[in-house]
Amino acid sequence: MKHYNLCFLGFGNVGRALARLLMAKSAELRNLYGIEFRITGVASRRIGWLSKSNGTEAAAAFDVSDLLSKPLTSESVSSSDNVTDWLRVSQPDVVFETTSLNPESGQPAIDYLRAVLQSGAHAITANKGVLVYGFRELNELARSAGRRFFFESTVLDSAPVFSLFRETLPAVKLRGFSGVFSSTTNVIIETMEEGRSFDEGLKTAQELGVTETDPTHDIDGWDSTVKVCALGNVLLNLSLKPGDVGREGIRGLSPAQVQAARADGRPFKLVARGKVAENGSLAATVRPEQIAFGDPLGNVRGTSLAVHFELDMMPGLTITSHRPNLQSTAYGLLADFINAVRE
Repeated sequence: MKHYNLCFLGFGNVGRALARLLMAKSAELRNLYGIEFRITGVASRRIGWLSKSNGTEAAAAFDVSDLLSKPLTSESVSSSDNVTDWLRVSQPDVVFETTSLNPESGQPAIDYLRAVLQSGAHAITANKGVLVYGFRELNELARSAGRRFFFESTVLDSAPVFSLFRETLPAVKLRGFSGVFSSTTNVIIETMEEGRSFDEGLKTAQELGVTETDPTHDIDGWDSTVKVCALGNVLLNLSLKPGDVGREGIRGLSPAQVQAARADGRPFKLVARGKVAENGSLAATVRPEQIAFGDPLGNVRGTSLAVHFELDMMPGLTITSHRPNLQSTAYGLLADFINAVRE
């Protein structure tokens, strides 16, 4: 049986969902994978850098049920001023990073993950911004440290995308991809198809809990654009930035437009595309497109997400995540944890 200290860097909806999932899966982790764990550090903008201290040199553990139900204010919780001190006190083997997306720089998540890897812990993130601005550095740092830097939850929640290529598709060449990466824009467009307003659609998406913290990231295509860059940087070894992607959001769509498109059998979706050129570069766009029902992305509705890959070894491979939720995202982090410590 192997025992691992786990830390949470970010403890919002996704972090809390992961804590619940770890608790629910603890017997399976122990019996199937020989994994025991304890949570020794939790950090967020709201609560600061908190570690469990028992007055000795060894880090102590939080009670997971207490984490989820009580404010972290007991005398046994110690507070650090920065990530380096927090890591030193918490002594993690694995850190889960789920802080907010910064589509302009990926910070401060990149700095946090650099410190995590330098401390000797595995780094697991759901933050797609770090793959745009810090993938090469962090990947090389993890390799040189003999640690894992995994990020399956960044693009399609728990659906396998990066691990699919890393583990099960050797010697394939990616020629292009297309995807529907935004549950929020799906919901808004489908609400307008029903004759209601854009604002009503956004409210519905927010009530479902699928929007980014800043919903303009979804509406204006930034979230999908960052996912395009993440795919290009990881799967094609590029240095693609959001400014390299032709981006158009859905603000210009009217209810009349989307209703007519739906009636024509080619409804609008916010579609992300990338096509590999002869010189290895990627021509990439994010924009509203009318998609026929026979298209690989044609039946992606509601909060579902999908990506379609064009490969030299097969004409098409489509991965669909049907109605993902917070538990789906949390599962991607959990799977990365298991894969990181057993490889």
